[in-house]
Amino acid sequence: MSEAHSGTNAGADSDVIRLLIADDQDLVRYGLRLVLDAHPGIEVVGEAADGVEAVRAAGRLAPDVVLMDVRMPGTDGIEATREITARHPGVRVLMLTTYDVDEYAFGALQAGAAGFLLKNTRPDELIAAVRAVVTGDAVVSPRVTAKLIEIAVPHLARDEAPPRAHELDALSDRERDVFALVGRGLTNREIAAALHVTESTVKAHFGRILMKLGVPNRVLAVIRAYELGVVRVEP
Repeated sequence: MSEAHSGTNAGADSDVIRLLIADDQDLVRYGLRLVLDAHPGIEVVGEAADGVEAVRAAGRLAPDVVLMDVRMPGTDGIEATREITARHPGVRVLMLTTYDVDEYAFGALQAGAAGFLLKNTRPDELIAAVRAVVTGDAVVSPRVTAKLIEIAVPHLARDEAPPRAHELDALSDRERDVFALVGRGLTNREIAAALHVTESTVKAHFGRILMKLGVPNRVLAVIRAYELGVVRVEP
């Protein structure tokens, strides 16, 4: 499919998640559409066969979430993600790949992606991931995060990760507590339960953490937690 197309406009219903699928394989797009359109509260509003179409469709259709293939001909998913997140900060991008984690994953997250999923992810996990990124959570499994850490911070020794205290000084005591739990891979809901606060309180703290540390998303915040020694690489 060379031209993204729109479905029924869901903008009137704020509970409906508008979703754009970008993948160069027709069958993949068809399968994703079947899974996602069948779920109440999610509407596939368009498709794109490459990165250029994805960028154009994101501007025209105003989706809440883009499912973006990492490797596409021409403008790949990473560059398309960079353009979409720069032009439309409210759009969340979930990267999809048939490959295990590699340098593309970190590049995608640096470009502003909110999550990274393998294409063999189960339908229920895909639905949960779409809903999670809309609420502000990142979607990367602990296994994927571990490999991202290996790619992003290869200088970390297994037996030492000296903290750079001056960067942590900007955080309040409660923000440090939240940051440590984020670094361990806990969701906002799990952090709220652990600290006996509301989920909205955790979101507020985490927003300030991202701003103070200068990181754009949750997964890069996890990596920063390792870099700063807040969380240690297990031997």
